[in-house]
Amino acid sequence: MDRAKGTAVLDKTFDILEAIGLSTEGLDNQQLAAQLNLPRATLYRLLALLVERGMVRRDANNKCYRLGFRYLELVRGAWMEPDLIAAASFELRALRDLTGETTYLAIRDGDQVLSLERCDGAHSRRSAASMGQRKAMHCTGQGKAILSALGDEDRRELVRYMTLTALTPLTIIDRNRLQAELDVTRVRGYAIDDEEIVMGVRCVAAPIVDSSGQVRGALSIAGPAYRLTLERLTLLGPEVAASAQRVGSQLAVKQTEARPDELQPVSSQWAFLGGHPRWSASEQCLYWADKLGPAVYRHDPQGTTRILRTEKPIIGLELTPSGLFVAQDDEYFLYDKGEVRHRTPWGFGTPTCLCCDPEGRVWAAIRMGSGQWKIGEVSREGTLISHWQISEAISALSWDSPRQQLFALAPESGSLYRLRAGAEVRRFTSMPKGSGQLSGLAVDADGSVWTALSGGWSIVTFDHEGNLERMLGVPVASPTDLCFGAADGGTLFVTSSRQAVSRVALKNAPWSGTVMSTPAGSHGSPAPLTRGPA
Repeated sequence: MDRAKGTAVLDKTFDILEAIGLSTEGLDNQQLAAQLNLPRATLYRLLALLVERGMVRRDANNKCYRLGFRYLELVRGAWMEPDLIAAASFELRALRDLTGETTYLAIRDGDQVLSLERCDGAHSRRSAASMGQRKAMHCTGQGKAILSALGDEDRRELVRYMTLTALTPLTIIDRNRLQAELDVTRVRGYAIDDEEIVMGVRCVAAPIVDSSGQVRGALSIAGPAYRLTLERLTLLGPEVAASAQRVGSQLAVKQTEARPDELQPVSSQWAFLGGHPRWSASEQCLYWADKLGPAVYRHDPQGTTRILRTEKPIIGLELTPSGLFVAQDDEYFLYDKGEVRHRTPWGFGTPTCLCCDPEGRVWAAIRMGSGQWKIGEVSREGTLISHWQISEAISALSWDSPRQQLFALAPESGSLYRLRAGAEVRRFTSMPKGSGQLSGLAVDADGSVWTALSGGWSIVTFDHEGNLERMLGVPVASPTDLCFGAADGGTLFVTSSRQAVSRVALKNAPWSGTVMSTPAGSHGSPAPLTRGPA
């Protein structure tokens, strides 16, 4: 008997939650009592408990009850990774501001869609579907968008057993017609709900798909049909699709903790300002520099050895067939079999950075008097053959030879530029300053670009379209440069800085200044060989 009473109380409690949740305007005491046919004493007691637990809140302005914030937290936590709403929130607001209409974020729940977030439109008459509300997939823009992005077999299986209920005269209830509609939706990138769930309301939606191909949800715009004409929806569709793609690219970031068994110093040797790591395929060893030491080190399975000490800071380091090409502010030289040879002054001023292409040619960036930076090939005479100009400081260069393009890093703006012969300079991607200062460049075999975030405790990777693909945490505040190495090219070597690291920071980051390595999950080529300026 007691158990039956307890079940009855739960039923009444859930009835209250459901009634409040389905009401867009909220419900007061009288409305709840009339709708649920509950004794007032029971209703007040259950409401007081729900308010105390945060599942329901009282709207003092309208004197009604609405779902509580604790309820919404539980819904979000149950149906998504924590980053989904965060990634979608900006795009929801941007689409709302673009159209003035209400925008939604939804996910799949079996053969239904569930609304997770809403950004209300600017009009008094607008779409106002409740958060947490489930809807059929076949008659909603969100549902059709999600269905269109599923694999062919998964989609056919889902549509085959789906109940196609006609909610309006325009609802698609023929399975073949629905499949054809989904094929069109997949090709154009967005779905349209033409008054298929509620007469007088139209919607345009696009699927959110991450880089692994997993369908994570959908973004949509909904509003009265007289404002959202079919012609207008056709114009808005590409905007929604682009927003959904941006959300998906953010969800593609894989936050990987730097575990001790994954990322470790290659030795105890540290540098004031480490940089220029270069993997030698012929020697199966790593060369790197302490730019301020200044010195050059060699690391192999037997340990780390300092092979060269210089009087001036080192601004570049490349491999030669029998040694090293070392660049300094005013000159460059070859280090061959323990001897410094062919000291040559630069013929064009001081380069800010260097790199070597697979043909062995040296490329450099220099500052011009006009505040522009030239990027080009260093000639045999030590002059610079200019190929591109950029209006901000360039601190790193790296070639992606299979795709015949050069990447240039501009730390002040946090920008990466993609440079191609005969083409205009294009901004490839950028990072906000709060993420850290971009430092160092490497390109893997897939064309993904890797860079360190100095001050940001991280390494980031961008795919070939410039989307943030991966973030790798590192146990030092200021990683400075990176390269691929080891026999299979699958190890990432990361240099770091100890300069200006406080004592407090050193306690939390004792590996600052060391060279660290970790399995990259990608493969890159060893450093090319150069004979110096061609």
